[in-house]
Amino acid sequence: MVTRTPTEGLGQPVGDSPGGVVERERPGAGDRFARFLERSWRPFVLLALLFAGWWAITAAELVEPYEVASPGVTLETILAKPDYFLDHAWTTTYETLLGFVIATVIGVFAAVVMVYSSTIEKSLYPLLLFAQVIPKIAVAPLFVVWLGFGLGPKVIVAVLMAFFPVVISMVTGLKSIDPEMLELSATMGAKPWQTFWKIRFPASLPHLFSGLKVAATMAVTGAVVGEFVGSEEGLGFIIQQANGNFDTPTLFAGLVIISLMGVLLFLIVEWLEALVLPWHASRRSDNVTTTL
Repeated sequence: MVTRTPTEGLGQPVGDSPGGVVERERPGAGDRFARFLERSWRPFVLLALLFAGWWAITAAELVEPYEVASPGVTLETILAKPDYFLDHAWTTTYETLLGFVIATVIGVFAAVVMVYSSTIEKSLYPLLLFAQVIPKIAVAPLFVVWLGFGLGPKVIVAVLMAFFPVVISMVTGLKSIDPEMLELSATMGAKPWQTFWKIRFPASLPHLFSGLKVAATMAVTGAVVGEFVGSEEGLGFIIQQANGNFDTPTLFAGLVIISLMGVLLFLIVEWLEALVLPWHASRRSDNVTTTL
């Protein structure tokens, strides 16, 4: 008589299953939280060390206060005017999210068209590359001249910054499908739109989310760049104004808030990836570049 014992961490083996198949249990909330802590403590420690170094440099007066504001002074500046920073941060956040969503929609659509039409791909790809290499700070003033100082120029720059990673990653994902899968789909009589929704699109999602995580941070940069060249509100406006007034604490406060905004948007996209792609190997591997 063979006695079967539970496999630690993998659930109970199925007694009558062929080949000793082991039924894996879904990780509970506690396991997921423990895994999150295991993966996150190193970045938090590194961040703490960077802040400690920042504080040590300013505390030892290795640099002048007007050159680098200390962490304490930066925090005091934010807490002294919370409504001021919150209002401007919301403006930049709105511009960033709007630009990111528009870039995602247009980028995905353009990628699909390029994959299904080689003529359009050969015509459009060089233009996309040309548009990407142009410094956005150089063309942003043109949008201000054309559209004024309103919302439009900031959103357009954010779209231009975020568009390229989305379209390139989506094209790569749509083309990475195994040709045998497409042949099998055609053999079984699937229509082109069925092949797209059932095979091509799901297979492209890991690549798409990789591009979206890059685009999320680029959209923040684009919104701020748009505010640099013409704006009366937003974090970019705060930085420009603080730079002109030699107000280093306010300048550093704006930079810290922008950095936190980019990290938060990146984490949101990564969280959505974990919800949409729990089955993908990148979500199950121990050696994965992720914070979730």
